[in-house]
Amino acid sequence: MCYDIQAKLEAQLKRARRLNQAEVIRELVTELEPYITNWHHVSGFAHPNLIIYTNETPDLPKIASWGLIPDWVKNENQANDLRRKTINARGESIFEKPSFRKSAQYHRCLICVNGFYEHHHKNGKKFPFFIQIENREAMNLAGLWNNWTNKQTGEILKTFSIVTVKANSFMAEIHNNPKLNEPRMPLILCDKNADNWISALSKSNDMDRIKSLIKPSKINSVAHTVRPLRGKHSIGNSPKASEIFHYKDFNKLF
Repeated sequence: MCYDIQAKLEAQLKRARRLNQAEVIRELVTELEPYITNWHHVSGFAHPNLIIYTNETPDLPKIASWGLIPDWVKNENQANDLRRKTINARGESIFEKPSFRKSAQYHRCLICVNGFYEHHHKNGKKFPFFIQIENREAMNLAGLWNNWTNKQTGEILKTFSIVTVKANSFMAEIHNNPKLNEPRMPLILCDKNADNWISALSKSNDMDRIKSLIKPSKINSVAHTVRPLRGKHSIGNSPKASEIFHYKDFNKLF
């Protein structure tokens, strides 16, 4: 699963900085800052606006709302109900599921984040962890996107979902929810595979190449426990959200 992330503006602009044009970046920051929050912690269920990079504009940031709305959704009420279920997209079935199959083929994207949060279960309690890649650089998360037109208002809403896969051994230690069939994690891509994920499909075997990317990450990661993400003790979107926090009744996993 991937319901909680940290995505500061600097991290979200990771791909845009590949342009290596300081003036362009300054203009982008000025343009985007009014619409993008520095997220120290945010839940997908809040449907926040984040920067995505699409197959149509691989290095130019676009603003999209978390929780994909497919074309066939008829009205706003249906959209609001469905998008709570499309925060994540299981990578193994994105080419078959009605909510995702069009986007999987034509509308893939990347979301650049500092890291993500996940809960570890022990003795009936949940202990939140913050996970980053080992070098603490921004990570590329694979996503799907779509433009949905609200037929009642004419508004066009760009939305996205984060693709998940079976957890690697590191994440399986953390994400051990007993209510789930298996541990999961977001699809994290190295820069080369990130380029491939949002490249155009031009050959018959390109789809197989995309499908081959949908597998547990081999990128080394680090993790530590943090303050509660939910309930009355949550500190919300605070810089302290990702700071190391020790629990008396929990020993370190790593």
